[in-house]
Amino acid sequence: MSSALLPDEIQKPIYRLNQHPGYRRLFAPQELTIGLIMPLETHPDRPAPTMADHTSMAIRADKLGFAALWLRDVPFYDPTYGDVAQVFDPIAYIGYLAAVTHNITLGTAGIVLPLREPLILAKQIASLDHLSAGRMMLGVSSGDRPAEYPLFGVDYDTRGDRFREAYTVFRTVTEERFPVYDSPRFGRLNGQFELIPKPVVDRAPTIAIGQAQQSLEWIAENLDGLLRAAPDPDYLSTVAEQWRIAVERSLGKGHCKPLGVGAFLDLAEDADAPLRRMPGGFRAGRRSLIGFLEAVKSEGINHVALNPKVSRRPYIEVMDELAADVLPLFPTH
Repeated sequence: MSSALLPDEIQKPIYRLNQHPGYRRLFAPQELTIGLIMPLETHPDRPAPTMADHTSMAIRADKLGFAALWLRDVPFYDPTYGDVAQVFDPIAYIGYLAAVTHNITLGTAGIVLPLREPLILAKQIASLDHLSAGRMMLGVSSGDRPAEYPLFGVDYDTRGDRFREAYTVFRTVTEERFPVYDSPRFGRLNGQFELIPKPVVDRAPTIAIGQAQQSLEWIAENLDGLLRAAPDPDYLSTVAEQWRIAVERSLGKGHCKPLGVGAFLDLAEDADAPLRRMPGGFRAGRRSLIGFLEAVKSEGINHVALNPKVSRRPYIEVMDELAADVLPLFPTH
């Protein structure tokens, strides 16, 4: 881990993004990895998990070889949605998880960027990147809960514009020495101040979680990848082709950027149970799940983030079955 934290000591980045440990663990052309969306606990009939064994389960996921743990950004409990994700704030929680795990990528899926102050977020993400030895993956979204925006005094209808503006500020201060910018919403810097520390490589790897009110072309040009909701299997090729076209339109022929999908998973005890759609994901036995993942990989999709919180089985059973029978077919890099 870099110890160059003072302005005069900061060296010009010499690594490319694909040499970032967290990014490299997840993404490689024509390969597929498997991650888990937090919490690591099943609670199909309750809005909140107990988080009773969250530390031991995170350590277990790391040792079993899952590619990533993904944390959602849900600041308040809204009974309309009935879901509080992993309870703990993702930024604080990643700092904790960085200390108890060693290899697994730690990502946000995703930080609601229009509700975050980008200068503070930049400091937090760069710090976590160092504290985790380069395992930090920033996923950013525009948020999908209109009721939250008034709590922060933010107009919901401006979230797309705020997303782009906040992201520009974030990139500027994490990548440039003594940056200069003027943002209508997020202040200005005049070249007299420096963000310390910078991320451990060229920049903090950043992916879009959903389209964040942006075009696919804008995401392809400005972010390092896309993680979206898993489509019906019949539309996998369409989703993958749309992303490939957007990347080539933005960056030119021959360029590629990673695409991932996320889904709820109710893993059936019957290994031969067919894959069936459910809201936000699938119910499947492990053989039909493997078939789906093989189809995902064949379309050039690079990562699948599974959320088994809806399963009726104990999470540890689901995790161990995935590790024994699924991960060997789609190993972490």
